[in-house]
Amino acid sequence: MRAPSDLDLRTGRPSEEIAPPLITEPIDSLISRSCKGDRDAQQQIYERHHGSAYRLLIRMVGHTDAADVLQEVFLQVFRTLNQFSGKSQFETWLYRLTLNQALQYLRQRRRSRWTTLESDLMDRHADQTSRMEDKELLECALARLEPDLRASFLLREVEKLSYSEISKVTEVPEGTVASRLNRARQLLKEHLMELGWDQ
Repeated sequence: MRAPSDLDLRTGRPSEEIAPPLITEPIDSLISRSCKGDRDAQQQIYERHHGSAYRLLIRMVGHTDAADVLQEVFLQVFRTLNQFSGKSQFETWLYRLTLNQALQYLRQRRRSRWTTLESDLMDRHADQTSRMEDKELLECALARLEPDLRASFLLREVEKLSYSEISKVTEVPEGTVASRLNRARQLLKEHLMELGWDQ
């Protein structure tokens, strides 16, 4: 399957065949045009914002499924774009949709599959701990976190959102965001130590 940036929404053809658009139009204007069915505006919204959603999904659902879930996210974006009120930034609204889609996907995925995946990862890591890079250890440790903790951690540490922004995305009070972040950091350190991380 191609990476999500490789397809053009208007034609379904690889984007290498189409010159990349200059993205200068304000988001409000693109949203207005998209709500009227303008495919060019939808393509520009996708080009401008799919990267941050994809980064979050890779760490929430894994590389294998991130592109499929991203497709669902943007289908949902364009189905519900007329409900975007503008009370928050578009990026905050998109993160909320992305997170909701990721959590829904994780709930639907059978528990046995997740357990098997985690077990396979652990077997692999048991054999390769001495050669594994810190990044791989971190990815494995992140996969062990509960989805709510993982999401809060990624929104803060990877996407650099403020506590207030994370609160809006996850729809929980800032105090809950802070406690989730503290818990996530504590558990990550524990998981990393279990995986053989050498400070």
